[in-house]
Amino acid sequence: MTAETIDYDRLMQANLARVFGERDASRRMKAIAELYADDAILHEPDAAATGHAAISRAVKTLLSSLPPNFVFTAIGPAVGHHGLGRLRWQSGPSNGPAAVTGTDVARIDGGRIRTLHVFIDPAAA
Repeated sequence: MTAETIDYDRLMQANLARVFGERDASRRMKAIAELYADDAILHEPDAAATGHAAISRAVKTLLSSLPPNFVFTAIGPAVGHHGLGRLRWQSGPSNGPAAVTGTDVARIDGGRIRTLHVFIDPAAA
């Protein structure tokens, strides 16, 4: 797949909503199977997970550490070129202020996420 044919926004928005925003494990695994390469790697600031099951477990751990009313929302569209995409996001109560912001950077190969690096913005002083 060439850089011109990758829909970065569709893929990265789907990842935010259907993987990181999905608390149901079976729906999350279905989304991961559709969006991620079989040997994909999720790189978080303090850990890494390889493969669909490990990525799902890492997301479950993350979601279990957040209040149940927290949601992930994109800050604008994803952008990308040459197989590398970026999406800024925020998380917090659905009707409240953002508690955390960050950026996902994905290497996309064959229309699926090969690696996802999650960057968390430092807290405001």
